[in-house]
Amino acid sequence: MQTFSIFVTVWLKFFFLLTPFFALSLFLVMTRTMNSSAKTNLALRVTGAVVLACFILYFFGNVIFSVFGITLDAFRIGAGAILFLSAMDLVRGSKAGHSSDEEGDIAVVPLAIPVIVGPGTTGALLVMGAETTDINTMFIGYGALLLAVFCVMVLLLLATPIEKLIGQRGLSILSKLTGLVVSAIAAQMIFTGIKNFLK
Repeated sequence: MQTFSIFVTVWLKFFFLLTPFFALSLFLVMTRTMNSSAKTNLALRVTGAVVLACFILYFFGNVIFSVFGITLDAFRIGAGAILFLSAMDLVRGSKAGHSSDEEGDIAVVPLAIPVIVGPGTTGALLVMGAETTDINTMFIGYGALLLAVFCVMVLLLLATPIEKLIGQRGLSILSKLTGLVVSAIAAQMIFTGIKNFLK
């Protein structure tokens, strides 16, 4: 019973940390010129990138950050800058869409990192990986994390029917609104990183 409780708690925590609905809205906006097959392919690429990023951060994050002298706040600033550039394109409407040849580009950045695996998720993964000493608990946590990623993947795979429901006008409005939200999140990430550096 305790194992199940840990599993459910970690799953719910990471499901929301992975910002599934925000990721879905950005996915719809950035893939509005793709066909269903290309979107499915991209959703699987994003999922693979997220699984790999989570695995590395969960099991080796502290070691990597330590070796390269990278702090979480440095990650916040860098990721925030990338996210802000994407937000500007969305607000101005200069990024009308992406061809299938560009899937690999947007699958990793910005969709997988930093939209889905952002500083909040990264920090949680680093802390959980560092605090968990029992091997069984560690793999239970990672199993719950994988389930959360799988749930996000299902949402992305359903992007095509959602897109049909919303329509082009809805996507255009969603593009502008998403860009504004993304820019605010990016600014907050950068300001938080700078503030912590100045402490």
